[in-house]
Amino acid sequence: FVRRVVATVDNLPRDQAPSRLWPVVPAPGRLALETRDGQTFLAASNATRHEPIVRFAEGVDLRAAAAWYVRHYARFQSAYEELGFPGRYFNDRMVAVVDHLLATPEPTGPVALRLPEIQGPVQPARPWVMYEYADPALQRLSAGQKLLLRLSDDQRARLKQLLTQWRELVTAR
Repeated sequence: FVRRVVATVDNLPRDQAPSRLWPVVPAPGRLALETRDGQTFLAASNATRHEPIVRFAEGVDLRAAAAWYVRHYARFQSAYEELGFPGRYFNDRMVAVVDHLLATPEPTGPVALRLPEIQGPVQPARPWVMYEYADPALQRLSAGQKLLLRLSDDQRARLKQLLTQWRELVTAR
């Protein structure tokens, strides 16, 4: 569990955060899409897929979790060093990642997607499941920020509130 948390936290501000390393099971089902006027958007029904994980996060007693984290911090630090960061502190990385996630921009409307252009001699059959954000600024965001953009506005706000509280708890010690 600790290694998965450390790997996931470290990967969230990067281009990719492989779900096989996550400490939780990814949301079930496929990404839901809507098409309007020839444009593809994230469907509002995605909120249903993500609500259980948001509620799970809200059900965690953050004070107790922070106390547990502090008691077991040596394990997190060791796992972070094993990941390739000797002499650097995992808690510093975690706080920086929380700040990064809190800086996720808020979309001003429905989030448009597009199928990426595949370059090369072998073209996959369409449709496939890999979409890109149509807005280049959103496409340049990190894996963690893109995950937050898949949530409803309400879910994103609720998770950002939890992240803010978590940050306060782990920096106060």
